[in-house]
Amino acid sequence: MRNNFQIPAAIFLTLTLASHSAIAQKEYPTKPVRLIVPFAPGGGTDIVARLLAQKLTESFGHTVIVDNRAGGGGTMGVETTVRATPDGYTAIIMSGSYATNAAMYKLPYDPVNDILPMGLIGNTAFIVALHPSVPIKSVAELVAYAKAKPGALNYGSSGNGGIAHLSGELFDLLAGTKMTHIAYKGTGPALNDLLGGQIQLIFGSAPATIPLVRANRLRAIAVTTTRRSSALPDLPTVAEGGVPGYEVVLWYGVLGPTGLSKNIVERWNTEIRKATKLPDLKERLVSEGFEIDDSPPSVFQAMLKRDVEKWRRVVKEARVKVN
Repeated sequence: MRNNFQIPAAIFLTLTLASHSAIAQKEYPTKPVRLIVPFAPGGGTDIVARLLAQKLTESFGHTVIVDNRAGGGGTMGVETTVRATPDGYTAIIMSGSYATNAAMYKLPYDPVNDILPMGLIGNTAFIVALHPSVPIKSVAELVAYAKAKPGALNYGSSGNGGIAHLSGELFDLLAGTKMTHIAYKGTGPALNDLLGGQIQLIFGSAPATIPLVRANRLRAIAVTTTRRSSALPDLPTVAEGGVPGYEVVLWYGVLGPTGLSKNIVERWNTEIRKATKLPDLKERLVSEGFEIDDSPPSVFQAMLKRDVEKWRRVVKEARVKVN
């Protein structure tokens, strides 16, 4: 007896493609994966990368190898990623400094269109912190002091053109002040001079600055995000303190080369979101001032484009020397 039941060709094709897609996603990865850190070991990005790599190794079933490729303010590691084969076995973890590099350097790649955001990990604020001897206890007092004594306040950063430096430039632009930037070779040396009183303030990364604030070795007056930090909930934002429109977010996320399949991007995004919800990793990140961010790659892409445009505008308006 003839069976008259037949699956329409279009439905059959759809089911076949979906089946192949599911199999491909399930099988990936089949070998170790490289996660590039474009900075030397020991920094904030490296610490986050190693915490994440441990969790991804467990979920992927293959080792996620952290590969430090320092140089060019992070641009060498990014270029390695951009030029990599888009097969899902090379990715990079970056922070918000990625966007300031796009504003400061003549890059051998397009910082928006030659890279593919796969998943946000979280974000954190910079802490506006001063040496206890400085007679400033609020953003309003900082603005008043800086206007009364142009150039008298020295703020340190981890280097010329970095996001901490440009955080100060943005403050000057929006507040109508003029402070003096002092560049150091890293956040550590800048904090050491701040503790010693050689400079007066810093826009410091939360993980490095919060312990010094809690130990009363520095006085924090604000955070640079538009929302208060869960790690220091009583600390106002710069905007709340009297500089409307001010916002600097230090985000951390994973990106890959363009050309990656949708399935691979979705797998990375899924595993990153799962990892940041694990109690031990989440507790570690939150204790250091991080806010977990599980926004989809499309939101990450829009944020990246916005930040690149923003810092290019700041560099131009503040007349920061571009390399």
